[in-house]
Amino acid sequence: MSDPSPVRRPRPVPVEGMPAAVSVYEVGPRDGLQAESDVIPTAVKVALCSRLYAAGVRALEVTSFVPPSWIPQLADAREVAASVDVPDGARGVALVPNRRGLDDALSAGVREVAVVVSATDSFARANLNTDRAGSIARATEVVAEARAAGIPVRGYVSMSFGDPWEGAVDTAAVVDAASALSASGCRTLALGDTIGVATAGHVERMIDAVAAAGISRSALALHLHDTYGQALANVYAGLRNGVVEFDSSVGGLGRCPYAPGATGNLATEDLVWMLEGLGIRTGVDLVALARTSAWLSRIRGRPYASRVAAALDASPIPDREETPA
Repeated sequence: MSDPSPVRRPRPVPVEGMPAAVSVYEVGPRDGLQAESDVIPTAVKVALCSRLYAAGVRALEVTSFVPPSWIPQLADAREVAASVDVPDGARGVALVPNRRGLDDALSAGVREVAVVVSATDSFARANLNTDRAGSIARATEVVAEARAAGIPVRGYVSMSFGDPWEGAVDTAAVVDAASALSASGCRTLALGDTIGVATAGHVERMIDAVAAAGISRSALALHLHDTYGQALANVYAGLRNGVVEFDSSVGGLGRCPYAPGATGNLATEDLVWMLEGLGIRTGVDLVALARTSAWLSRIRGRPYASRVAAALDASPIPDREETPA
């Protein structure tokens, strides 16, 4: 694949009511790789993290401390976490499923963790080996331990918009899970569209419901999958409703291994292109992102899912100033 430089960029056209800046929370090294069938060498994972930080990413989910029998791809979590150099002012986050995972993460030098709960019983049983209430109880216990150690925690509410076994998800169940995580001390709550079925109106309604429970909109994030091509529309709905952190995966990598039909995460390149087009600052370099996708794609011998990365790779042209009509 060609190296996509120089590269086109979107023309910034700000829209009234949008935030001036947002945080791009990159999940490629963890959520992006966890279900891939080819085993990625540890050195490649570390290099991927380094490239993403160099591209300006300042919130990066590096790995997950789960049992190797659950997710073999992440069996090298300790080695990856201990080898990644987190820049000053940046976040290097590890997902932890329980207290054992928390202990392992802390011993590897991790300084921020994430926990996950489910808004449905079916997904909790498939993904977390417990029911919905059990996933919340386990996560809040981990949050308490992490906070006692001075470690900030991010919380995920998976299946916030739809479940492959149960179908529609009760809004009250999402609010209850988010409220429990917030009360336990999570500083950010990511509402997960784990199978990519959300639409913009649904996103707005869910944000309103969680905010009505007393959780600040600025403390919310959206973790979006693009199964039905709705992820960017859902980002726009989030922006309109006070959300200032969005999860994405370089190249569009990723799917949930426990959720039938779920496809890749929202691609970071696609997200950054849209945000730049709205005049919203991210601090992330689109050129470096595209180069990173091309690099990883060459190593794996597989195409990336990001439309922006593919377009930039296929037809790089020089930047040029445009004169307003």
